[in-house]
Amino acid sequence: MSKSLKLFLGISYIIILLAFLYLIFSYVQINRLDDFLYYKEMQIELEKTIGQNLYINLLIFFLFCLIWITLLGFGSPLLLISGILFGKWIGTFISVLSISLGALILYSIANFFFKDLVKTLLEKRFLKYIHLFRKNEFVYFLMFRLTGGLGIPFGPQNILPVIFNIKKSNYFFASFLGFIPIFFIWNTIGSGLNNYIKQEDNFSFINLLLNREIYLPIILFLIVMSISVVIKKKIFDVIN
Repeated sequence: MSKSLKLFLGISYIIILLAFLYLIFSYVQINRLDDFLYYKEMQIELEKTIGQNLYINLLIFFLFCLIWITLLGFGSPLLLISGILFGKWIGTFISVLSISLGALILYSIANFFFKDLVKTLLEKRFLKYIHLFRKNEFVYFLMFRLTGGLGIPFGPQNILPVIFNIKKSNYFFASFLGFIPIFFIWNTIGSGLNNYIKQEDNFSFINLLLNREIYLPIILFLIVMSISVVIKKKIFDVIN
């Protein structure tokens, strides 16, 4: 790829990302972020908006996730938002589907345009895993997703499989299945936050943590993370 094309794509990415950030923050009153009443007002308005046309809002959120993840955006904020907007069940489904597809698009773009660059930057560091993925790329990439991508940030985590040359079908379905446990937990927390804001008149961090809809998914999150550490040590850390 020519330097001019890489420069064009890089500048385009920055412009689109800044436009998204501006769009998001233009609807947020920064000076009221410490006002609990402001969140109650937002919660009421969001429920009204979502309730008026659920399917259109699901489509908007789906498309936003696709673009956001394709632009190397973080995944965790989307999971909380989907739980707040749509509840834990619908939120989990729409976030798993949209983020899996967004990650696949990002992987496809990186594999087509930046394959050599990704290999130059990452292949030496993860060389020891290449033969492992070649044994059964679906199973090992599923384990990779279940372990949170070995601690790699979400954006680079979606690009890393370029060095393993994983089939797109295996990439998508391994991502979809691997995302479900942790995505469900984040969406449950988001749904719990929404219910807490709806029920309470004043914010209390202690009451929030003692809320069953908050502490149970946090405990489940810690359990899943512990299992992920075991899987990581048994499968990935044994390779030297």
